[in-house]
Amino acid sequence: MDYHANYSIWDGVYYHPHLFGVIMLTAALLGFSTSYLSGIAGFPTLPYMLPYIGSLQKEKGGKKRIRVYMDGCFDLMHYGHANALRQAKALGDELVVGIVSDEEIIKNKGPPVLSMEERLALVSGLKWVDEVIPNAPYAITEDFMNSLFNEHKIDYIIHGDDPCLLPDGSDAYALAKKVGRYKQIKRTEGVSSTDIVGRILASMEDKQVNGECNGMGTNLETHLKSKHASNFLPTSRRIVQFSNAKGPGPNARVVYIDGGFDLFHAGHVEILKNARQLGDFLLVGVYTDQTVSQQRGTHFPLMHLHERSLSVLACRYVDEVIIGAPLEISKDMIMTFNISLVVHGTVSETNYSPNAMVDPYKVPKSMGIFRTLESPKNITTTSVAERIKANHEIYQKRNAKKEASEKKFYEERKYISGD
Repeated sequence: MDYHANYSIWDGVYYHPHLFGVIMLTAALLGFSTSYLSGIAGFPTLPYMLPYIGSLQKEKGGKKRIRVYMDGCFDLMHYGHANALRQAKALGDELVVGIVSDEEIIKNKGPPVLSMEERLALVSGLKWVDEVIPNAPYAITEDFMNSLFNEHKIDYIIHGDDPCLLPDGSDAYALAKKVGRYKQIKRTEGVSSTDIVGRILASMEDKQVNGECNGMGTNLETHLKSKHASNFLPTSRRIVQFSNAKGPGPNARVVYIDGGFDLFHAGHVEILKNARQLGDFLLVGVYTDQTVSQQRGTHFPLMHLHERSLSVLACRYVDEVIIGAPLEISKDMIMTFNISLVVHGTVSETNYSPNAMVDPYKVPKSMGIFRTLESPKNITTTSVAERIKANHEIYQKRNAKKEASEKKFYEERKYISGD
């Protein structure tokens, strides 16, 4: 590292700005003329020093920034994870997130669905996350806790109100609680990674019993009524909490991208990141459940419209979401949202039948504002689901245990205020 990185230069000499601040402030207090010091070779004049004096005073009297830490496996990222991290960020100024290593997950819970690289992309892509610590331990050991406090300058360790127990039955956050550096947030009800795995396994069972079929039909209705159907109750307040709460500027270049964004994954994060780099404001259209089902089959989507919309809205590269966007982009829609560019990735699960419908991008193509965007990752909702299906016996066993503990938690829970 260049040792001059934190220094400023005047007359070919490097100075640390805080040192100048101390010198000039001391001079002023002692009654020395600042022009006298300016006459000394290499010392800058007072106008150069004023910003640093102000910075020094701010640091001296300013409030210390609170750094909070929250960890997790973050396997099959969903809006519940996002909301937990949003709540954690609200308890401090800077949020550091620890992502549990693959080895620790295997030892404590069984094999993860997503790799560390994929989980890292998902967590880093959330708008509330400031720093990430990969390969964090599953349990907060004394050594790791001291590392958090001393090296990462963490003030508080955060976790949800649901218990996190180690294989021996002990509390994974006992040490943090003991030293008084623990804070609790409210768990987001209606979703969990266990629940999502259950939905995927249930869809696989439905296919085996009923076979494949296309279009809206009895299979979809049966699937939606199953025990693994979403229990999420969306509210306008939750959408506002996830929203950036601002629109594009009058001359902003608005980029539009649409899709199902089911089972939000690292591929989604990367394509949204690339799309955002093409303009000033990224508008994302999220298809209705019916549209996704018609395009991909009756057992999709695995996450319903509001769940998918919140997952997209939590992404740091997204500025606004159209909840229930139409498949076909009209000229009126382009004019209404002042869209400058429409993009579509090269990796997509949407099946367009030339005989069944017109090209949904026909209008932006005719206007010369359509662009195909190379998808950075070859990941799809189906490919992620296939990983679970390939090891369904392992996940069925793991889920049975997790479902029992989650059922007990919901039966014994008490109201905890959370924002």
